[in-house]
Amino acid sequence: MSTFALPATLLRRAARSLSALAAVVASVLAFLALVVLTDGAGSGLAAWLPVLAAGTALARWRSRSRSRSRGRAARLVPFLPVVVAAALTAPVCVPTVPTARQYPPDLPFVATERWSLDTGSSVAVYHYPPAGPGPRHPVPLVYLNGGPVRGISLLDHRFLQLLAGQGYDVYAYEQPGGGRSGLLPMDQYTADRSVRDLGAFVDRLGAGAVDVLGFSSGAVVLTRALADPGTAARVHRAVIAEPGPMDGPTARIAGHRGRESARGLALDPTGPRSTHVPRYAVAFGLMRLGLLSPGTGLIGQAEGDNAFTAADLGGDTASAYCARDAHRIPAEDSARNFSFSPAASLRVQRTVRDSASIAPQLGRSGTPAMLMIAECSSQVRQWATAVLAADPAIQRTQFMPGVGHHMWNGLDGNNDRAAAVIGAFLQDQPAPLPNSPTREGIPAFLRDHE
Repeated sequence: MSTFALPATLLRRAARSLSALAAVVASVLAFLALVVLTDGAGSGLAAWLPVLAAGTALARWRSRSRSRSRGRAARLVPFLPVVVAAALTAPVCVPTVPTARQYPPDLPFVATERWSLDTGSSVAVYHYPPAGPGPRHPVPLVYLNGGPVRGISLLDHRFLQLLAGQGYDVYAYEQPGGGRSGLLPMDQYTADRSVRDLGAFVDRLGAGAVDVLGFSSGAVVLTRALADPGTAARVHRAVIAEPGPMDGPTARIAGHRGRESARGLALDPTGPRSTHVPRYAVAFGLMRLGLLSPGTGLIGQAEGDNAFTAADLGGDTASAYCARDAHRIPAEDSARNFSFSPAASLRVQRTVRDSASIAPQLGRSGTPAMLMIAECSSQVRQWATAVLAADPAIQRTQFMPGVGHHMWNGLDGNNDRAAAVIGAFLQDQPAPLPNSPTREGIPAFLRDHE
C-alpha cells in the first residue's frame, strides 16, 4: 500500500462516519419537527412511523446503488443510521408511568371529602374545624392554594391547622386536576372556570358569604372573583397574598422583583425527575416552549400528572425563599403527597395571559380586601401593585419582612406572623404592620425595588 493510500482510506471512513452521524441527527430533528406539527398525535407514533419509513426507503435506495461486489454486509451499512435514529426516538413514544390517573393516598391527619360542584368539577375538600381555647370565629375561611393546578402541600396544611387552632373554621379544596381532585377536559382549564368553581364551592358549603385567603395563583383566582359581581357577593373578606398576574395586560409587565431570593443559591431538590426520561423531557420541554399544546397527543393529562415530580420544579422552590434562607429551605411536601399538573397549569396561565384587563370591573369591587407582599418575593412587584391600584376596596397592605414568596414557611415564627396579619384583618383589628405600600406610595415602592 502506498504512503498516500492509508490517509485516503481514513478520510473515506471519516466521511462515511460523518455522513452516518448527519443522517441520525437529521432523522431525530425530523422526528421532533413532526411531533410539533402533529401536536404529538398517537403518542408520537404519527411522527415516528413516517420518519422510520422515509429513512428506510432512503437506506434501500442507497443500498441498491452500491456495487454488488461489496457484499451483503456492505449493502446493509446504509440501514445503520435508520436503526440508531429509531432507537433514539422510540422511547419518546413509550409511556413509563401509568396512563390512568394515580391519585395521592389520603392524608392521615385530615379527612379527604370529595364534593361535586354545580360547575361539574369534582374537588377534594379538607376541613379543619375551629380549635384551641380562644373564641370561635363565625365566618368560615376558605383557602385557595397556589400552583395553578397543584395539590395543597404539607407545609400549607400545617399553616391551615395553625389557623384552625386560633378559632377559624378552615376549608380548603384542591382545584380540578390538582391533588386528589378529579380531572377536567383540557380545554376546560381556564381562569374563569376557577372563579366559577369558587362560587360553586361557597354555595355548596351553604354558610353564606365566607372569608377567602388566596395565595399566589390562588390569589389570582380570588382577585378575578372580586371583579365578578356574582362571585364577589359570596366573599365576606378577601386576603390576596402574593398574587400572580391578574389579567393579560398585567402578565405582560416586565417589572421589578423583591429582594434576592434563594434561587441559584440553594441546592435543587433531590429525587427522581421525569425530565430525565426522554418521553417527558421532550413533552414538557416542548409544552413549556409553546411548541406543543397543553392537550398534546404525545402524553395524556393523567400520564403527565403521574410523571411530574417535585424535583422537576428545580429552582422554582428556592425562588420562594429569601437568599439568607438558601441553606435551610424546608421540605414543603412529601413525594407521596406532591401533585402538579404541568399541562393544565400551562393552560390556566395562558388563559390569564390572553384575557382582557379586569381593572374596570375590579374598580367597582366593594368587598373588603387586604394585600400581602413578601420582602424577597420572586413575583413581579407590579403584579401586586396593579391589584392595589385597581381595587378601591383594599383596606390595607402588609409588606412582610424577612420572608419570600411562600410567607408561611415554618421558619423563625413566620407562620405565626402571617397568621397574626391575616387574623387582624379578618377580625377588623389594627394591623400588626404599617399599611405599606399605599396607593399613593406605589411609585416610591417600585423605585425602592429597582
